[in-house]
Amino acid sequence: MAKKREFVQLTVPPDLSYLPLIQHALREMAGRIGFAGDDLYQVELAAEEAITNVVNAYADQDEEAFDILCERVPLGLRIVIREKGLPFDPGQIPDYHPGADLEQMSISGIGVFLMKQAMNEVTFLNLGMGGKETRLVKYLPSRNIETYLTDRDKAEAREKPAAEKPPLAKEIPYRVRRMAPAEAVEIARCAYKSHGYTFFDDHIYYPERIIELNATGQMISAVAVTEDNVFMGHSALVYPAPEAQIAEFTFVFVNQEYRGQGCMKKLADFLFHCPKQNPLAGLYSYSVTNHEFTQRGMARHDFKDCGLLLASSPETWIFKGIEAHSQRISVALSFKYLSAASAQTLYPPAHHREIVGRLYANIGAPPPLFAAAPADGAVGLPAEGEICTELFLTENCAEIHIIRYGQNVLHEVRRTLRDLCLKNIAAIQLFLGLADPCTQLLTAEFEKLGFFFAGILPLTPVGDALILQYLNNVRIDYDKLALYTEEARMIRDYVRATDPLGDLG
Repeated sequence: MAKKREFVQLTVPPDLSYLPLIQHALREMAGRIGFAGDDLYQVELAAEEAITNVVNAYADQDEEAFDILCERVPLGLRIVIREKGLPFDPGQIPDYHPGADLEQMSISGIGVFLMKQAMNEVTFLNLGMGGKETRLVKYLPSRNIETYLTDRDKAEAREKPAAEKPPLAKEIPYRVRRMAPAEAVEIARCAYKSHGYTFFDDHIYYPERIIELNATGQMISAVAVTEDNVFMGHSALVYPAPEAQIAEFTFVFVNQEYRGQGCMKKLADFLFHCPKQNPLAGLYSYSVTNHEFTQRGMARHDFKDCGLLLASSPETWIFKGIEAHSQRISVALSFKYLSAASAQTLYPPAHHREIVGRLYANIGAPPPLFAAAPADGAVGLPAEGEICTELFLTENCAEIHIIRYGQNVLHEVRRTLRDLCLKNIAAIQLFLGLADPCTQLLTAEFEKLGFFFAGILPLTPVGDALILQYLNNVRIDYDKLALYTEEARMIRDYVRATDPLGDLG
C-alpha cells in the first residue's frame, strides 16, 4: 500500500506581514516530520530569506498570490515556493564569503548564503511562463558511519591493500536477499572500507538514510550474507526520481575476505528480477575509467556501452589497490533493457547519425527510424521552453536537461553554461530529447558553445537522450583512460575526435 503523502500548502499574498504565519506553519510541519531544536530555527531562517526574495520580486507589480508547499520527502523535509514575480537570475548574485566587507556585499548574496548554510539543498528553477521555483531541502539528523566504526575498522581503512584480509580460499554457502534495516550499518561500513569518505554520494555513509530510501522505494538494496547472516556485500538500484523508468545500478561493495565468491553476479541477478514498487524498463551504470574492473563486471551483467562522460568526478576518489591518476576521473556509461523496447522515430543531427545508430544497435534496441526534421521545425515554438539544471557539488559537475524546447532555449543554455563556468564547475552534460526534431536542428548551435558528443541514454526525463558534454578548463589525456570493451574504445575515439581540445590531451 502506498505511503500517505504528508504536506501542508499555503497560498499567500506577496506581503511580508504574512511571514510569521508562514514560518509558524513550516515550523509545525518540520516538527511533525521529526525536526527539533536548532533545526527548526534553521528552517525558519531559510524560509525568511526565500520569502523575502519572493516578495521583493513582486515590487511594482499588481498583487498576485504565490504558493508554498512543505512536504515530507524520503530523507526529511522539502519546501517549494512557486511564484510569478519579476525574473530572478541567481547566477547574477555574487557569492558571499564570510569575512568579506559587508558594505560591499549585496543583501541577496548574504540571504542565499544563509539559505545554503541552513539547508542541505537550495535550488532555483526558471519555469518559463510557469514562473519560478525555489526549492529547499533539509535532511533529518542522522549519524554518520564514523560514529559506528571501531578503531579496528578505521585502521583497516588506512591499511595498504597487501595488509587487508585475504579472500577466503574456498567457496562458502551464502544467500542474497533484500536488506534488513539493521544491516544498513554494515553497508555504510563496507562503503567506508572501500572508498574512505570519497564516494560520490554521501547518503551511503548514513545508515538511517539508507533505511529511509529503501522504505520509500527510492532505493532497492540487496545484500549477500553467509548462512549465519554475516554481511558479505551489497548492491543497489537507485531511482533518479519516483516516476523514473530507469534506475542506476550502483553502490556495489563486497568485503575483502568475501571477494571471489561470486557475490557481485548474484546480487545483480537478484536486483534485476526482484519485485519492484515502481517497475523499471531499464538500468544504467557509471564505471570509472582509471581501471577496468568495474567495467568488466558491468559487461558480465550484460550492460552495454553507450557513452563516455569525461572529467565527471574528482581525481581525489580513492580505489584501494589502484594507482591514482593526475586528472579528473571519467566514467563509461552503459545500459541494460529490462523489458522489450519499441522502435522509435528519432531526430539525431546528421553528423552524429552513424554513431547514434551504432550505439542503439549495441544496447540491443530495435533499429530506430531516423527522420529529417522539417526546415521550419523551430517555427511556432512557444516563447519559453523548460530547462532543468541539476548541480552535483560533491563531484563538481552538472546536468542540463531540455525538458521542452522554446524560442529562448539557446539563450538559456548559453546563460546557464556561463553561470556554471563562473562557479568553476568542471564538467557539464547537456541532455537533448532525440524524439524532438529541434534536437536535430539545434545540436550544431550547442556545439558552437563548446559542447561535444558524449553518448546516448534511453528513457531519461527528456525521453531517449543525446548527451553532449562541456569541459570547463579541464583537459583529458585520452590515452590514460582504461576501457574494457572494443565498443568503449570506439566511443573514446569518437568523443576525442569531436572534443575541441581532443588532439591536445
